[in-house]
Amino acid sequence: MGGEYVCTLSPELVQRAKDEINEVPERRAADIEHIRDWLKHQPHINARMDDWTILRFLRGCKFSLERTKEKLDMFYTCKTLCPEWYKNRDPQDKKMRAILELGVLLPLPGYDYLGRKVLLERWALHDPATTTVDMMFRVITSVADVLLDEDEQSSVTGYVVMSDNACLSVPHVVALKPTLARKVTVLWQDGYPMRPKGLNYINTPAAFDTVFNIFRSFMKEKMKKRVHIHGSDMESLYKQVPREMLPVEYGGTNGTVEEIKNYWLQRLDARRDWLLEDEKYCVDESKRPGKPKTSAELFGIEGSFRKLDVD
Repeated sequence: MGGEYVCTLSPELVQRAKDEINEVPERRAADIEHIRDWLKHQPHINARMDDWTILRFLRGCKFSLERTKEKLDMFYTCKTLCPEWYKNRDPQDKKMRAILELGVLLPLPGYDYLGRKVLLERWALHDPATTTVDMMFRVITSVADVLLDEDEQSSVTGYVVMSDNACLSVPHVVALKPTLARKVTVLWQDGYPMRPKGLNYINTPAAFDTVFNIFRSFMKEKMKKRVHIHGSDMESLYKQVPREMLPVEYGGTNGTVEEIKNYWLQRLDARRDWLLEDEKYCVDESKRPGKPKTSAELFGIEGSFRKLDVD
């Protein structure tokens, strides 16, 4: 979406945005302008200034101007401090392509009965011997960022994650350091303007508990309440994610995993220039008023782990 925002929401969703996230259409332009003006006065942030990007953050913060400023700063800071996830996001790069071909994050077509986007996440499909977890997250952020830029409805209604852990093994667990889990949760909870409404885990082998408990320790209380662990009970899953939303492979009627994967390969190819250009939107800590932010401060556990290693 270009400079000036053009609303694509149905009248029902416009009303819902008023009721649920305090969006007042008559005040929308002024709120966007307020945030844009604030960004212009932040010497350390090089941000996207278009209406749509700013509006997404306002919606993610229920139009609290202060929270929006905090989240924008956090988003660009996280991007800068996680170059391994945000640099070289070229969908045609050989390694990136191989992971994209696995379909580790697939936003499913359509919306559920509450108008939310359903994301099928299968990060454990990769082989930890040949692919780093950082490469996985580089692919996951690429798909997520394109989805967020293209899907206006979910900026109001939020999204639901369905995580399939069938391939999770001990080597995956070993590769997933607590520092990394902390980074992932800080980024998604504090940096992204997404509105997660449910986290559903299926096909959870013994190794899952170890991984999940690490992530859970960094989750906010509100998120913990939205977690549903279904194991292999698909009927339990269907109560949270309607069957007709799911691909054929999961007992649904919403296309095949292969079709959905190919759709997202095409979308990322179409947005290749945007993804590559996106690298430049970041912070310059040397220009930040006050004290520069560091990984240790933001993701908060490097210091304590280093100390443990020494002892």
